[in-house]
Amino acid sequence: MPDVLLVQPPIRDFYLTAKRTLPYGLACVAAALVSKGFSVEILDGLASGKARPLPLPAELSHLQEFYGRPDAAPFALFHRFRHFGYSFEHLARRARESRAPLVGISALCTPYAAEALSAAAAIKARHPVCTIVMGGHHATALPESLLASPAVDFVLRGEGEVSLPLLARRLQRGEDVSGIPGIGFRRPDGTLCISPPAVMQRLEEYPRAALDLLDLAYYRRGGRMSIVVTAGRGCPFACSYCSVGRGSWIPHRLRPVAAVIAELEAAVAGQDAVFVDFEDENLSLDRAWFLDLLQELSARFGGRGLELRAMNGMFPPTLDAETVGAMHRAGFRALNLALAATDPEQLRRFRRPDVRRDFDRALSLAESHAMSAVGYLIVGAPCQDPAASVDDVLFLAARRVLAGVSVYYPAPGSSDYGLCRDLGLLPDRFDAMRSSALPIEHTTRRVDSATLLRLGRLVNFMKHLIDCGLGIPAPARVDSAGLDPADRTETGRRLLSWFLKDGGIRGVTPEGEIYDHRLSPHLIRRFLAGLSRITLRGTMR
Repeated sequence: MPDVLLVQPPIRDFYLTAKRTLPYGLACVAAALVSKGFSVEILDGLASGKARPLPLPAELSHLQEFYGRPDAAPFALFHRFRHFGYSFEHLARRARESRAPLVGISALCTPYAAEALSAAAAIKARHPVCTIVMGGHHATALPESLLASPAVDFVLRGEGEVSLPLLARRLQRGEDVSGIPGIGFRRPDGTLCISPPAVMQRLEEYPRAALDLLDLAYYRRGGRMSIVVTAGRGCPFACSYCSVGRGSWIPHRLRPVAAVIAELEAAVAGQDAVFVDFEDENLSLDRAWFLDLLQELSARFGGRGLELRAMNGMFPPTLDAETVGAMHRAGFRALNLALAATDPEQLRRFRRPDVRRDFDRALSLAESHAMSAVGYLIVGAPCQDPAASVDDVLFLAARRVLAGVSVYYPAPGSSDYGLCRDLGLLPDRFDAMRSSALPIEHTTRRVDSATLLRLGRLVNFMKHLIDCGLGIPAPARVDSAGLDPADRTETGRRLLSWFLKDGGIRGVTPEGEIYDHRLSPHLIRRFLAGLSRITLRGTMR
């Protein structure tokens, strides 16, 4: 029987990117508990290939007009809403079988808070003698929403490595818990005790993540073992859409290079990991530290075929010839670049600098090392001009980079979350605060956001055709004769040729039925006019 069972709940959404869901945070908290003498198990509700179709929830019914029909086009968006991972009943049964007296549940992302609460309710019903504590970003930002559930006994705000071992010990001893950093609970009179978030003062004093407690076999990437690591916490920037930057509860800190290398050595030797994603907000911001890290990575892992990524996005001004060259030698084969926007007015609202020149320099350096690249944009933010977002997509279309178009979502704790609240833009339910839900409608309407998403997919399909040597088809009138949805590339070429002729983006069912997607005509016209003025580039040299 473990002293503590840590649970990652399943999620419900249109898609799941498995390599981004490895519960690294739970592994870090588990390591802190083990270092204090507790026995720990991790129950990963997402470590399963199970994906059960669900009806579209009522709070997401506005998406029916955008995602309601199946689409076999290679640049399709979403269609089927699903439950990813194990059932809540399965988690409850496993928790009861564990007999763990303390169960910690991750409430990491606000859109999935309902799933975390459903897991808590199911576990409490099957294992009523356990104490349930919830942590994660949602617990930190909106603890009251979790404590409204009778299944939740405590929340822990901030970094659980500090607070969960203290809570576990005091519960074992029957001691008062009110002084624990980050603690939240209901008092006997029904009022809430909510403490400020807990913060690790010195990252190097905490043990490396207990990756051996995870089901890493599920997180293989192309048959290869993959892991996640964070080399630091927090961010010194003050981007309006982010909840962990300057001014938030979490300070920016970096782990010693030696500690990061030791964690990777353990993963490579013990778990046979060959793909590593650094989930830091700004991995390259401290240039001297970053170069030391890259040098050590090359020295320790050179020749082992280790592939490295920083999929949260890197800040282009930090990347120069020396750093990109060192990244390539260390095992980076792609640059994930944060662009956000190119419009000066939108950059001012985002509190972001104009990085276009640095972005182009980074792309040129990536090309010189035969590295691929992805550029990330945000569309649909409050007060954002959708026409300017079309220009952002065209900016990426003209460059050797994939277009990563992300629809804005309000992150609790960010300044933009407060702006959305003040403007009355917040969805009524947390479930709708996700990018795939096109969550807010302001200067960019939902149909604009959906159009921008589709344009990003179209651009990437065109880049794929160029990379494959197929070229862009000539504009042509709609003629569905002989269309075979099973041949995705040729189907895409036909649909693309029709789009270039009349501006319509169409879907095709698996049975071959053609239908029109709802679009914003003025954005399509702007895109086609802009496309005629640029040279579209693929993603390869």
